[in-house]
Amino acid sequence: MAARKAAKKPNVSAEELQGYYRDMLLIRRFEEKAGQLYGMGLIGGFCHLYIGQEAVVVGLEAAAEEGDKRITSYRDHGHMLACGMDPNGVMAELTGREGGYSKGKGGSMHMFSKEKHFYGGHGIVAAQVPLGAGLAFSDMYKGNDRVTFTYFGDGAANQGQVYEAYNMAELWMLPCIFVIENNQYAMGTSTQRSTKSPSYWERGAAYGIPGEEVDGMDVLAVKAAGAKAVAHCRAGKGPYILEIKTYRYRGHSMSDPAKYRTREEVQKMRDERDPIEAVRSMLLTGKHATEEDLKAIDKEIKEIVNASAEFAKESPEPALEELWTDIYAAETAPQNA
Repeated sequence: MAARKAAKKPNVSAEELQGYYRDMLLIRRFEEKAGQLYGMGLIGGFCHLYIGQEAVVVGLEAAAEEGDKRITSYRDHGHMLACGMDPNGVMAELTGREGGYSKGKGGSMHMFSKEKHFYGGHGIVAAQVPLGAGLAFSDMYKGNDRVTFTYFGDGAANQGQVYEAYNMAELWMLPCIFVIENNQYAMGTSTQRSTKSPSYWERGAAYGIPGEEVDGMDVLAVKAAGAKAVAHCRAGKGPYILEIKTYRYRGHSMSDPAKYRTREEVQKMRDERDPIEAVRSMLLTGKHATEEDLKAIDKEIKEIVNASAEFAKESPEPALEELWTDIYAAETAPQNA
């Protein structure tokens, strides 16, 4: 098993660092706008925001290659944006509009993009974990050197199907990276009250799966750990577990008042550990960017996000006939059957 310490941070160029800043800021501003639209009644149902966890998916996407797959749970908007899905299509789906990735029928928790190899968005806790193993099995069978990132939270990490997936993934040496986004509270119960295990990644030892714990508020540490996990999988050594310690600033969903933790605790994380501010500081102190450069990026991001909201508002609602589409795949029986 790997040591607990985070992987060594890589050397990065000013261009890469600015890219991480931009990608994380896009997720942050997009989610803030989604929260506003939810408050206005333009987004219905459940809506789980990714604010605070941006470094996790941005760091791992930096370690991915074209053709690699990703699958996650219902806190999924950040994953969509990080893998290159169009903010217009994502926001339109959130608002239930025809221009959304699932034609307005999937909403926040259930949208997909075959082109970007994004397989959801799943509302059932931990249901995506065996599906992620299945995606990796497909790649192993085809021998195409691709890797699947299977994301799930600390709450899902206690579900039985996770360990069934672990067993099969190691048995078949699947190129699957199990990513535990440990934001420390699941829906609203602290990990200190929900498990006696000192960590989640170490549970892989029972199946022979290596892994490590990573600082999820540090995008460079996440990228380095992701590169290590990817190399392990591409080398045909089977699955790898990354337990990424992160923190969400908002409630579990928009309907969660988050009274299970103090405002002081959240504010302390914002002030001392914010992943976007950390990169911003590196850019300025390392003279990789000026205040004017960052203001220009901020302005660009706001324009993109505002445009996505306008696109969503202007996109029509799906026609009633759409209720009957994309439900079953009908096949014509052979004539001699």
